[in-house]
Amino acid sequence: MAKWSLDRTVFPPSVPFDELVALVEGVRDGSPTTLGAESGETVALPPEVFEVLRNVVSAMADGQAITVAPVREVLTTGEAADLLDISPQDFAELLAAGEIPYEQVGLNRKVRLTAVLAFRQRRQAI
Repeated sequence: MAKWSLDRTVFPPSVPFDELVALVEGVRDGSPTTLGAESGETVALPPEVFEVLRNVVSAMADGQAITVAPVREVLTTGEAADLLDISPQDFAELLAAGEIPYEQVGLNRKVRLTAVLAFRQRRQAI
């Protein structure tokens, strides 16, 4: 399998892909889905993977470019600050105020991605 490129943005195809759009939009949530290769081999797609595929196809059908990047489950404070689009100092203040839980690993603080995303969701709900 090819190594993932973090700096790769994919633009919508220049050829119509209406059939794919109709297919992914027509699959009900929770329905079993499979991915097939030219060799005839198929593999079941977990619902989380299918949802990403559906979102990618939908966005591209709307003419948007796509970048999908892996994110580790444990972040440095700098990575977490970047994710929230705030300064490292502001992020440190959130940690000190107990807004986001963290773990002290030696001299470094580590935060779970789920905690940062939960904080972002709470902040957006205000």
